[in-house]
Amino acid sequence: MKEGKIIRVSGPLVIAANCTGAKMYDMARVGSLGLIGEIIELKEDLAYIQVYEDTTGIGPGEPVLLTDQPLSVELGPGLLGTIYDGIQRPLDLILAKEGNFVTRGIEVPALDRNKIWEFEPLISPGEEVGPGDVLGVVRETPLILHKIMVPFPFKGKVIEIKGGKFRITEPVATLLTKEGFQEIKLAQNWPIRKQRPVANRLMPDELLITGQRVLDTLFPLAKGGTACVPGPFGSGKTVVQHQLAKWSDAQIIVFVACGERGNEVADLLLSFPELKDPLSGRPLMERTVIIANTSNMPVAAREASIYTGMTIAEYFRDMGYSVALMADSTSRWAEALREISGRMEEMPGEEGYPAYLASRIAEFYERAGKVICLGSDRREGALSVIGAVSPPGGDLSDPVVQATLKVVKVFWALDDRLANMRHFPAINWLLSYSLYAENLKSFYQSKVAEDFPDLRQEALQLLEEEAELLEIARLVGIESLSSRERLVLDTARSIREDFLHQNAFHVEDTYSSMRKQYLMLRNILHFHHLGLKALEAGIDLEKILGLPVKERITTMKYEPEEAILLDIYLAIDNEFKNLQQQQQKEVLHV
Repeated sequence: MKEGKIIRVSGPLVIAANCTGAKMYDMARVGSLGLIGEIIELKEDLAYIQVYEDTTGIGPGEPVLLTDQPLSVELGPGLLGTIYDGIQRPLDLILAKEGNFVTRGIEVPALDRNKIWEFEPLISPGEEVGPGDVLGVVRETPLILHKIMVPFPFKGKVIEIKGGKFRITEPVATLLTKEGFQEIKLAQNWPIRKQRPVANRLMPDELLITGQRVLDTLFPLAKGGTACVPGPFGSGKTVVQHQLAKWSDAQIIVFVACGERGNEVADLLLSFPELKDPLSGRPLMERTVIIANTSNMPVAAREASIYTGMTIAEYFRDMGYSVALMADSTSRWAEALREISGRMEEMPGEEGYPAYLASRIAEFYERAGKVICLGSDRREGALSVIGAVSPPGGDLSDPVVQATLKVVKVFWALDDRLANMRHFPAINWLLSYSLYAENLKSFYQSKVAEDFPDLRQEALQLLEEEAELLEIARLVGIESLSSRERLVLDTARSIREDFLHQNAFHVEDTYSSMRKQYLMLRNILHFHHLGLKALEAGIDLEKILGLPVKERITTMKYEPEEAILLDIYLAIDNEFKNLQQQQQKEVLHV
């Protein structure tokens, strides 16, 4: 390894001389402690190194080892169920080795070198293989079959392949390539800043089912899509992220705690190992990877944690799985970019953020997508990215929010006013949007119900009309509104309180299947339609709103059985029929 020399230390930024021949984004070992850093700028023989550990006590004259290798992550069996720091060091191994604090410069392998894995080959010697071809499988957890793929860019003839028990450092196959013999092991490395290649990109057209009614019905996210969750402190960003991680129907969850508060990350680390996968009943951690990089860890490591999580997510996507990546929150990453940029004395952009903020955010989100994976067998994988943004005071004009909105297709706007009213998820239905709704129309019609897109559109229109009517009512009083307009207000209130409001801690309400969501919304709008007809027939609004079935509509979110929701629909029909008969009798009597 070539060695440079530190000439200046400025917080997480270290400048080293004698670095001729170094490359951008190469990893470096800084100081006598060997702190992990990454070269982010080169000027003549000077290397500007972003250090991902605390640089206290490091000074000029100390050595810098240039590894001539990019900062990479290790990919292979053993990723699932592991909790890493921002540079893929397992926290449980650090705890066992060093105690409660992360020792600077500590080296621990990302994957267990001693664990034995059962490898089952799927091809035979003599076959031609290329990048992404599946050589065999390892049963990593009861939920996930880990596919061992030919690393990019190797291709050639399989000379030898063995089944049996192996450590990740032992070769399981040998290829004859143009460059010579190449051993394939269970684990491979990949640079975190380099996007993993795919065969083709597809249009996201399948719903990522989250079980959250406001998301699945009104503002859906497609598998392979991107979403942004901005909101002020206390509006529920982290709870939304946790709910998505717990309940979304992605097969793999990668949760990146990027600079979030230690207590929130601690809650994540304590709760996730106890959670059960809703589909299989197995522990949720068997399909989850957590990158825990809290706010009291070195600022620069936030950037590494974002790219580490993304690379791990791409790896599982390449196996043909649907992966959901939660980044909480990208604002902390942007703050790290701002600090490093300031220390490098770059010309600042808006609010002190670097001028390249928007392009960095775009590069991150553009790694999401629904793809055809590399390999001779056609595998489709999807990587969905949900990024929380924490603008100061919930200001949506913040540069990080605006740069994110230019890239993502779904905007879930959290509102502290709704949070203060205890309306959760506190997603503002007037500000939020989803650009996937049209793409998902055929999915809704084939998988849920033919009329589901129409019900969704009508619900959105009623909520918009409610906002206009409430503005009028504030000016001239609610008594000035017509009976039809007051029925609209009542229906919109029902949509808000009985459908959109959801209790994350209630056993029945925390998750709603798509079928349940459809039946609930259909009941509310069915009552509205029959109410409009009753008004036209001259029936008094108070009688309509006083029907006993209204009570059942209010509590239907807590009903576990579909049959009860279907019964409410019939009850609405019957009660309106009785109301009309009663009206006719009164007319005849008069």
